[in-house]
Amino acid sequence: MNSKNRILQWARPEIVSLKPYRSAREEFVNDGREMILLDANENPFNNGMNRYPDPMQKKLKQRLVEAKGVNVEQIYLGNGSDEVLNQLMIAFCAPGKDQAIILPPTFGMYQVCADINNIETIPVPLTKDFQLDIPAILAAKTKRTKMIFIPSPNNPTGNCFAVEDIRLLLDKFNGLVVVDEAYVEFAQDQSILPQLSDYDNLIVVQTFSKAQGLAGVRLGMCFGDPQIIHLMNKLKAPYNINVLTQEVVLKRLKEQGLIQQQMQQILAEKDRIINEITSLSFIKIIYPSHANFFLVKVDNSSKRYNQLIERGIVVRNPSKNHNCTNTLRVTVGTMEENNALISALCTMDSK
Repeated sequence: MNSKNRILQWARPEIVSLKPYRSAREEFVNDGREMILLDANENPFNNGMNRYPDPMQKKLKQRLVEAKGVNVEQIYLGNGSDEVLNQLMIAFCAPGKDQAIILPPTFGMYQVCADINNIETIPVPLTKDFQLDIPAILAAKTKRTKMIFIPSPNNPTGNCFAVEDIRLLLDKFNGLVVVDEAYVEFAQDQSILPQLSDYDNLIVVQTFSKAQGLAGVRLGMCFGDPQIIHLMNKLKAPYNINVLTQEVVLKRLKEQGLIQQQMQQILAEKDRIINEITSLSFIKIIYPSHANFFLVKVDNSSKRYNQLIERGIVVRNPSKNHNCTNTLRVTVGTMEENNALISALCTMDSK
């Protein structure tokens, strides 16, 4: 079975046959022609925002082609990666019928998206050292399993999964492997994106919310086989990425030297925090992290969480997650914020 037929077999038939909404001007302006636009009932007086944005984000996608080393037909943009994840389920998982595999402890939005879309999830826990359990994942799949969601670096644990393990799943699993790389810029050379053209069932999701520092603009990126991207484009709202978001992201793509400096500072600060707090008596384990956060096992997570709250510091308590009892997830802040965290933890050591 060729790649196109295989992807269409995975997709929901109603999405394959869907006729998407298209604005009347798309066929005329896509080739760069200047036209008098009287088709969309807009206010004609120019204020920079009176026209609808480019529905296919052509200028932004061309910059991403250069930045990511992919083809424009392999890019889909969404209103944050949360929207991308939800639309992937809509495109490929039939409500009340299909399944998705999740790997706890993992990012909570996969379960939320599944619940919204009435998709059964099959949890396959990570190993005790938070690695992929390949035999268990392959044993858990059924004929109704359409997707596996793999965040790498993982959230909340912070570790990357071996590219070789993900490739093994891509080879063995007859469905989509969604690798969520929200934090991958902090993990040098750990992205599986360079493998994109080798696997028609690989989907890579990235974001401008983390290392790029643009959480407020909400831009998520989905990279996949052109046939997958074609199906995603059928689902999207006509103008899903607004003008302001596109302009801010284009500007940020010119500022990658600054972003590299910030990432190096964040990683150095992470190492500094860990070195300062490792010897504290209530800290039991600090897990390896490839992200801008780290997971730490403490004596009593609820107690330590509340003590930090009393000192005006908010961290995450993921203790209800599988194999995360008595843990806290700590994001690296500015030097001043990190100093306050270190000071607070040190004063808690005897209490």
